[in-house]
Amino acid sequence: MESLKEKVYDWKNRLKDRHMLSIIVALIAIIVALGIYAYKKQTEYKQVSENAYNMSFYEVVSYVDNVESYLAKSLISTSPEHGAETLTYLWREANLAQVYLAQLPLNTEGLSNTAKFLNQVSDYSYSLSHKNIYDEPLTQEELDNLKTLHDYSVELKNTLNQLSDEINEGRISWGELTKKGNVAFAQEVSNISKDSFSNLEENFHEYSGLIYDGAFSEHMTSSNPKGLTGEDIDEEKAKQIASQFIGQDKVEEITSNGLSENGNIPSYSFYATLKNSDKNENVSIAISKKGGHIVYMNCDREVSSENLSQEQADEIGKVYLNNKGFENMKETYYLKQEGIVTVNYAYMQDNVVMYPDLIKLKIALDDGEILGIETTGYLNSHTQRNLPEVKITKEQAKENLNKNLEIQSEGLAIIPTEYKTEIFCWEFKGKVEDKEFLVYINAENGNEEDILVIVNTPNGTLTM
Repeated sequence: MESLKEKVYDWKNRLKDRHMLSIIVALIAIIVALGIYAYKKQTEYKQVSENAYNMSFYEVVSYVDNVESYLAKSLISTSPEHGAETLTYLWREANLAQVYLAQLPLNTEGLSNTAKFLNQVSDYSYSLSHKNIYDEPLTQEELDNLKTLHDYSVELKNTLNQLSDEINEGRISWGELTKKGNVAFAQEVSNISKDSFSNLEENFHEYSGLIYDGAFSEHMTSSNPKGLTGEDIDEEKAKQIASQFIGQDKVEEITSNGLSENGNIPSYSFYATLKNSDKNENVSIAISKKGGHIVYMNCDREVSSENLSQEQADEIGKVYLNNKGFENMKETYYLKQEGIVTVNYAYMQDNVVMYPDLIKLKIALDDGEILGIETTGYLNSHTQRNLPEVKITKEQAKENLNKNLEIQSEGLAIIPTEYKTEIFCWEFKGKVEDKEFLVYINAENGNEEDILVIVNTPNGTLTM
């Protein structure tokens, strides 16, 4: 009987051991499965991130190719009308190249100078297009400047193509740049074309005189951006802000492209795919590291019809800006291309136009969708100013105007200078015969500070 009890006890122990073993095996299986799942998800995330970086880089290569082509065309154009069209396209392509360049997770001197080069091409071509629009041919000096820019664009194009080959051969893995502290890898990438970037750096100094800070240019930068307020945020917080800015109900997936420190506003950039979009819309967006401000958002889609007037688009833009926290904005000048109007809005303080505080909006004229926003000018310059006393009355300022100027509107404005200072002025818009002008008279001493020609074209209202 004792022997039977021992056998039963032994049998129970064996069952217990087998049960524990089954539990252990099951736990191990679960852990392995979770590990495989986590590894798979991490691999998928890396691949998505890698694809996003590659997309941004190839967009840069494509737009720089277009910049080189339009610069070449501008050298042989003999018609001011065709020249204006070519230079306007050049301005647009250089701008778009800058947008995608800022999304790359590299902070090297070569890429910083590349951004500067594209900015200068954009501004210079914009200024020359105004001359052509006004039916003025380019001077030999201006053509020589375009030739110089074209030479540098060829060199930049070759450098980017070399980097493109390295990516295709697998020597560059953009995803590695998202790892914290991986400075060595970033250095390796920047050294791949060290000689080419060094040559570019030397050449950039040679043509620095070509910098064009056009009238109230939205490209003005500051070493201490006044509108960049708040504490530093991390990438996850920036991702939340980006999703909220686009609209969380619209976002299917949002992927980080890392922190970009090109330019004077370090920012986190993201790539978002939208839910249920029948327009094949994808969004690029950047949020500043300091304060979590929107730096830019861009969505490229085809607009096949124009159902809205310019006035309707202006109002849609103001409502949008107000809803996004940018209050008291006034539309200034605009450019319309292929069913999309790009409008500059300036901040208003006490009925004074603050031209340095500019925000650019891209508005689709088919349904009023906001396709893009760029706030660089606003973030660099915006602050509540202590406006100086108006020492020159409006009537006194008018005494300094040309007697033939037929005044259409008048008001106060703060205008920027090429020295990155600001001047408090009376702004007079008027006509002399069939030409429209903006004249700026210093509201403190009565000096004539600036005169701009207003050019009304089928595609927009520009100044020069």
